[in-house]
Amino acid sequence: MKGLTDIPGIQVGHASDLVALTGATVILCEAGAVAGVDIGGAATGSQELDVLSPLHVTPHIHAVTLAGGSAFGLEAASGVRKYLEKKGVGFVFGPARIPIVPAMILFDLGIGSAAVRPTREMGEVAAAAATTAAVVEGSIGAGTGATVGKFAGMSRAMKGGVGSFTVPLGNKGVLVSALAIVNAYGDVRDPANGKLVAGCRKSAQSRDLIDTEKAILSKSATPTAGNTTLCVVATNAKLNKVGATRLAKMAQAGVLRTLSPGHTMVDGDIVIALSLGDLEADMNSLGVAAAEAVAQSILRGVKTAKSMGGVPGLGS
Repeated sequence: MKGLTDIPGIQVGHASDLVALTGATVILCEAGAVAGVDIGGAATGSQELDVLSPLHVTPHIHAVTLAGGSAFGLEAASGVRKYLEKKGVGFVFGPARIPIVPAMILFDLGIGSAAVRPTREMGEVAAAAATTAAVVEGSIGAGTGATVGKFAGMSRAMKGGVGSFTVPLGNKGVLVSALAIVNAYGDVRDPANGKLVAGCRKSAQSRDLIDTEKAILSKSATPTAGNTTLCVVATNAKLNKVGATRLAKMAQAGVLRTLSPGHTMVDGDIVIALSLGDLEADMNSLGVAAAEAVAQSILRGVKTAKSMGGVPGLGS
């Protein structure tokens, strides 16, 4: 399995700044995808999410941009629109062609250089690099500067990154895939056994982990701002915008299974769901598969992340 690119019509591209430790990841669906969204965190940064509402007139979107740089990173979406316009992708309005490109950002300014953020040019580079090949995971694209386990600050955090995973539904040919950029305030826990995988370390020199949820309960702490886990779920099953919105909401279960804790006041967790295809599938089955795909993507996002900027990762 290749991850999110297992879904026909999906391409994924990255652009990274390995010095400033930031980047952008672009998911192209040039023929159009029905989309929905669910917001779990309280500290989101986004653009054009309103077009994903079932109440919005827009029937489908053409790309999703994920970027570091906090609010500054939203500029990367302009480069994606520019790239798609050059290719003739988008809705035709009179003399213009308008690509619809929702964008989500995460905070990575606490690692590398806070003065360097994803730009319009970086968004265009990531879009031009998009391919149907297996998704490249780890410390790349929007996951370049991602970190997890920031209960005690960056000195005891670990690297997060990009992860992607596909869940097939029986033998019906239906697939549900996810891509996650893992940049959480909390730890990452394997739901299969409950064990902590990555997160807040006991000291700057240690690889042993504290349990952030237990620490929060036993000690009053000022949460470290600057987090957010971003997920995109895609399926080749046919959904309308209401169904895509429900799929995004059900996929959030995967976020809460693995992030410990998730959806905090300092996380901007968002899931966007995409439907590309015409296969029939039960909504409950799709939701269960989406939650599993997200959970496994988050695990892969930390397991493949390399040490960068003095922050240790499991993938190096």
